[in-house]
Amino acid sequence: DKELLKHIQATIVHLQGNYEQLSSITGNLLDDSHQKQKDIEALFQSLERMEKEKADKEDLLLGIDVKADKSALGSKVSRTQFDTTMERLNEMIKEMLSKVTGQEQHWHQFQQQLREEMDSKLDRMELGPFQQQLEEQWESILEKMKKKWLVMEADDAAAIKK
Repeated sequence: DKELLKHIQATIVHLQGNYEQLSSITGNLLDDSHQKQKDIEALFQSLERMEKEKADKEDLLLGIDVKADKSALGSKVSRTQFDTTMERLNEMIKEMLSKVTGQEQHWHQFQQQLREEMDSKLDRMELGPFQQQLEEQWESILEKMKKKWLVMEADDAAAIKK
C-alpha cells in the first residue's frame, strides 16, 4: 500500500508538472496574442493617421505640376502594401489560432491518457475532485482565449468594412 501510495503521489506530482507546463505554454500564447493585438492596434492607428493625412488626387496632381518634392510621395503607403501587410497579419493570427487549437487537441489527448491511467490504477472516486479542478481551469483558460479571439475577429471585420 505504501509503495502504491508513493506511486500515486509521484503520478499526481507528474500530472501537476504537466499542468503547470501547459499553463505556462498557454500563458505564453496569451502574451503573444496580446502583443499581436497591440501591433494590430498600432497599425490601425497608423492607418487612421494616414487616412487623415493622405493627399487626394487633385492635390497630388497640383503638387506635381508645381514640381513638388517627389521624395515626399515615397513616404506614403500604397494600397497594395497595406493589403499585403494586412494579409500577413491575418495569416499570423490564423497561425496563432491553429497553435491554440493544437494545444487544445494535445490537452484532450493528455486528458484521455490521464483517464486511462487513473482507471487502471485508482478508483475514479478518489481523483474526481482533482480531475474536475483541472477541467474547470482548462475550460476557463479556453473561454478567455475564445473571448479574446472573438474581440479580435470583430475588430478585424469592422476595420475591413471601414
